[in-house]
Amino acid sequence: MRKIFAAAIKIYQKWISPLFGPRCKYYPSCSTYAADAVSEYGAKGIAMAAWRLVRCNPWSHGGVDYVLSKSSKQPIKTGAN
Repeated sequence: MRKIFAAAIKIYQKWISPLFGPRCKYYPSCSTYAADAVSEYGAKGIAMAAWRLVRCNPWSHGGVDYVLSKSSKQPIKTGAN
């Protein structure tokens, strides 16, 4: 399941996201956050990514929001996007 969602996110990042240009208010971008969350937490990561998308609205201020590692509770900093 993780591989399916990771592949879908990679397709989005490579083919769909460049059409819209950089617009994310958060760092890392929502798609990078989703990839990190799914790879670290599996199904719970999908819910985390969905919550991130809900928070990304015209009234939010954005900012830095890393996925925390399950084991060490330290931010995962992939920098992929």
